[in-house]
Amino acid sequence: MENNRTLMYVILGGLVGLCVLALAALVIFGGVALLNRGEESSTVVATTETDQGTTTEGTSSGSSATASSNSLRLLGGEPPTLDPALASDATSANYIVELFSGLVTLDENVEIVPDIAADWRVSDDGLTYTFTLRDDVTFADGSAVTAEDFKYTIERACDPATLSPVADTYLGDIVGCKEKLGQAAGEVSGVRVIDPQTLEITIDAPKVYFLAKLTYPTAFVVDQAAVQAGGNLWATTNPNGSGPFRLDEYRFGERLVLAPNENYYGDPKPSLDRVTYILSGGSGMTMYETDEVDVVGVGLGDIDRVLDPSSPLNADLREVSEFSIGYIGLNANQPPFDDPQVRQAFNLAIDKEALVTAVLNDTVVPAYGIIPPGMPGHDPNIEGLRFNAEEAQRLLAESSYGGAENLPDITLHVSGAGGAAGPQIEAIVEMWKRNLAVDVAIEQTEWATFLTDIDRRPNPYQAFSIGWIADYPDPENFLDLLFHCDSLGNRTGYCNAEVDALLEEARVEQDNDARMALYDQAQQLIVQDAAWVPLWFNKGYVLVKPYVQDYRFPPTIVPTLKYVKLAQ
Repeated sequence: MENNRTLMYVILGGLVGLCVLALAALVIFGGVALLNRGEESSTVVATTETDQGTTTEGTSSGSSATASSNSLRLLGGEPPTLDPALASDATSANYIVELFSGLVTLDENVEIVPDIAADWRVSDDGLTYTFTLRDDVTFADGSAVTAEDFKYTIERACDPATLSPVADTYLGDIVGCKEKLGQAAGEVSGVRVIDPQTLEITIDAPKVYFLAKLTYPTAFVVDQAAVQAGGNLWATTNPNGSGPFRLDEYRFGERLVLAPNENYYGDPKPSLDRVTYILSGGSGMTMYETDEVDVVGVGLGDIDRVLDPSSPLNADLREVSEFSIGYIGLNANQPPFDDPQVRQAFNLAIDKEALVTAVLNDTVVPAYGIIPPGMPGHDPNIEGLRFNAEEAQRLLAESSYGGAENLPDITLHVSGAGGAAGPQIEAIVEMWKRNLAVDVAIEQTEWATFLTDIDRRPNPYQAFSIGWIADYPDPENFLDLLFHCDSLGNRTGYCNAEVDALLEEARVEQDNDARMALYDQAQQLIVQDAAWVPLWFNKGYVLVKPYVQDYRFPPTIVPTLKYVKLAQ
């Protein structure tokens, strides 16, 4: 959800959750902070709280067995966009996956399954995909969805006038997309309409992960009439999507309301009458305990008491896993992080074990690699750059800067809703001061602006705290997308020709074991080059009222609300 379906996270204090990339954008999982889906997210632990110090006591109304209405109430983040072609963060993606749909989707087990496409076949050379569409799919207004709509959708996303930050990343494998983005072609030649129910897509090389990329919002079908009639505001006024829900109301800074799409083709149909996201308010925990919301993420200030078996809230608690990582990006194009030894020193100066235990209450898992646990390609034995203050000091002294005293001023940029960096960021900055004798300033930026800034070329930030959540379960979504020299998802300017060669070989490798071995080699090099400071792999802690049934928590951002029922 930066773009990782970038998807999710709102970073508590500026670290993530969705791609992706950061926690200022929390959202769907009932307000659980997510990293950028496949994209940046800024989240640390699942939470909707901006006040980490909240310790509200009281009796949870979770003892109630039934809901007072058939409306689900959640805390939500303000979405930077609801346009599928523009979404590069988890906050936006969490809404978009409920409003729109595509050829294929991910199920709750993160497996690729048919959606609007009833089935598909792949040519023997792995280059051409022919999709047969269902004949019962319509937009929310009842107008039919056809192959022409998908061609329009892809053409629009690859049109430079659309200004999509993610079209190249998720659709760039399609023949002609890059040419259209670069204004060298007027159409995407690799997309061909055979008939109203048959769409053909040709890609530039046989890539086993291509179908997974189509589960990202950029490939979700949009209604040309709605886009053209609504102008720049079409997605927030009348998106007319084909997803399980439609946009019923959106009041900026107040609430976003979804209602069932009566023409939804999928199974199951939504059973909720409304889903109301509250976009402003006070403490999420207080709102949960006073029955103002039905689901809420648990922040650091409350985790101990909800984990206590004697707490009335404990029975409502769920622990969820995510394919996500929180990290600090070090800009290889800006001093002092243009020197690999400086980047390595800043990695080695952080005691992640102490940080996770003393500051984050073991609510996350220390990260020494890039690919999260549970994902294909995860290496549980990766050594990484582990805490070593003496080695960090030696590397800094031997760097081109000759020691801490010669470094330029350094600013760490974060994004969050609390008005100040969280304790985890403050602890990291203190470790750098204690172990490297380096003072690092912290600058906080509003979430949408933060995303815009890190998308700029060159990236104006020396260092930034954010996160990434998988758009789809493939190492390509972490390594190739975020570290290849030419990738638009590469926010740090990191470039290593040996890494690029491994990633390019993995793109077309058809043997899965061989692909994973190539990605593991690339990951080892990336970690040693210290392109990032990997911090932790995220877990989430969420309270769910007992009358909320079938509320699901997949490890990445997929549509889930159609499964939810409220006991009456």
